[in-house]
Amino acid sequence: MELQREILGLSIAYALLAALLLVMVLRARLPWPLKTAAVLVTSAFYCVAFFRVEGLTGWSAPAPLPSQFQLLWARIVEPNPLDRDPGAVHIWVEELDAANLPNGQPRAHRLPYSAALAHKVEAARDEIMKGHPQGGRAVDFGAGNGQAAPEGPADVSTLRPSAAPGGDPLGGGALDLSFLTGEAGNIEFAPLPVPVLPPKDAP
Repeated sequence: MELQREILGLSIAYALLAALLLVMVLRARLPWPLKTAAVLVTSAFYCVAFFRVEGLTGWSAPAPLPSQFQLLWARIVEPNPLDRDPGAVHIWVEELDAANLPNGQPRAHRLPYSAALAHKVEAARDEIMKGHPQGGRAVDFGAGNGQAAPEGPADVSTLRPSAAPGGDPLGGGALDLSFLTGEAGNIEFAPLPVPVLPPKDAP
């Protein structure tokens, strides 16, 4: 459903650009060869944009992680100085709601490489290969006053559902440079918590 909304949004944007171009062609006092060239170039770029956007599906996105998620799989790309490749940590996750149930569609995320983060992700991936599903969380850093928040529990089942990545920039949140560069390793993994089922009605 989210992908369909994205496609719909792009289609509307293209339609608005086409309407704007039409108004410019009809109203502007420009030579007709220039107007014709503008129409042809814009039409060509529509085709290029369509195929380029289609090729983006499936790529890891440098987007913020959900506050609580299940780690589905991961791939670590080591830095390569010869190719000037800084490396990356690619993880495929599925958001969990307050009841520890999947909420939404799986997403692929690209995180900056760091040795600490790579070690955590590799350990979690090994546990998945052993048949132990892994949950994760983006740590809720910062207390809002420039002080780092106290360490939270290691078990994701005890987390606050509303805990979100970020917080006080001075306390090491998503706006902290160390977080953006992957140095802080602000992700924790633990065995996937059991879903919280609603209480059964009394007989």
